[in-house]
Amino acid sequence: MSRLKNKVAVITGGNSGIGFGIAQEFKNEGARGVIVGRNQETLNSSVAQLGDNFGAINADVTNLDDLERVFKETSEKFGKIDVIVANAGGAVTGAAFGSVADIGEADYDKTMDLNLKSVYFTVHKGLPYMNDGGSIILIGSNAAHRAYASFSLYGATKAAVIHFAKGFSNDLLNRRIRVNVISPGTTDTPVFDRFVPAEQLDAVKKYWADVMPIGRIGQPSDIGKTAVFLASDDSSFMLGAELLVDGGLTYLSK
Repeated sequence: MSRLKNKVAVITGGNSGIGFGIAQEFKNEGARGVIVGRNQETLNSSVAQLGDNFGAINADVTNLDDLERVFKETSEKFGKIDVIVANAGGAVTGAAFGSVADIGEADYDKTMDLNLKSVYFTVHKGLPYMNDGGSIILIGSNAAHRAYASFSLYGATKAAVIHFAKGFSNDLLNRRIRVNVISPGTTDTPVFDRFVPAEQLDAVKKYWADVMPIGRIGQPSDIGKTAVFLASDDSSFMLGAELLVDGGLTYLSK
């Protein structure tokens, strides 16, 4: 398969979970590029699995100097950037989830920085190094559409990311850069291990599989295959669009 042959991609949060699933599918379709993350151990193991066409850069997407370095180094190594996947985000280490009655300014700022500010500045810092006619893929969440308990702030950041895809596409029409967003539902990633005790893990995954109209939870490869479509010329007539990849949870579940 070679739908992404000769394309150079930057994938933030590409060292684990959904981001690594995207990187694997990109590799399978002939892409080259870099994965970005903060954990050097998982960066090393992930890039070893991806092979010679991918490198790893240790960087914090909430740090604008780090983002500048990511795109500068990638451009210097590969000569161009065709695809940016702003995937980094999710649960913030050390930040609490909770209701509006519980979450104060410190946790608010951490969540907004990782899930919204970082997306904006990933695109902002990447644009000077990006080819005209390229593709930018943002990662939203079905939490933008469903009000889960204690997830109001997270869901709000993802709703804003969905709007970014529309607004950024409009901003970049003169450069023919398409911006689209994938909104996953519950996906089998290491986040389960961070929030669910080991003895409850199978039961929690079964609960979510039973809730899903499709009868299973998502896999990183499900999101990866969708990202390949949006990165490739197959989606050349799509911009500002949201693709819900959530097993029917948003529109079909009760």
